[in-house]
Amino acid sequence: MPPFAPLRVRGGAQRLRRALWRQRRTMAAGLAVTAAALAASTARGADASGTVAGHEARGGAGGGSPAAASPARERRPATELVSAPVRIADAATVRLLRPGDRVDVIAATDAPTGQPSEAKVVASGVRVAEVPGTGGEAMGGGALVVLTVSRATATELAGAAATSRLAVTVC
Repeated sequence: MPPFAPLRVRGGAQRLRRALWRQRRTMAAGLAVTAAALAASTARGADASGTVAGHEARGGAGGGSPAAASPARERRPATELVSAPVRIADAATVRLLRPGDRVDVIAATDAPTGQPSEAKVVASGVRVAEVPGTGGEAMGGGALVVLTVSRATATELAGAAATSRLAVTVC
């Protein structure tokens, strides 16, 4: 057999390095996409668990004990916004509002004759979500407006609406 020169593969080591480098970049891109997907699903999961946690805290499947509800409350977002329908005493003022406007809601209690009535700001700088049609004006002597507020503010608005007449000022 005749002697052969050694076989040399061109770029053998470099080709291997390039393949490993591409694989690293692909792996890094895959990990970045996975991290983004997990972050998005965790954000959606917090909203869903907040709803379940609220159900458990009201005495649903969680048994209603404060110890069982406390970990679920910690997972809730810091400021959970809700839609709060509010009947404003002056229907003409509500007709001036448009969705997206910011308003302050003021509760005025009726005082005995001869004394000034007391007014208190119940919600400040809240966003108007919707201004329903004017069909319900005759029923309650005012007009309905839907506001986007935190749960705590929605509770205050409901309490104030039960005992006072509500008015709005546009911010």
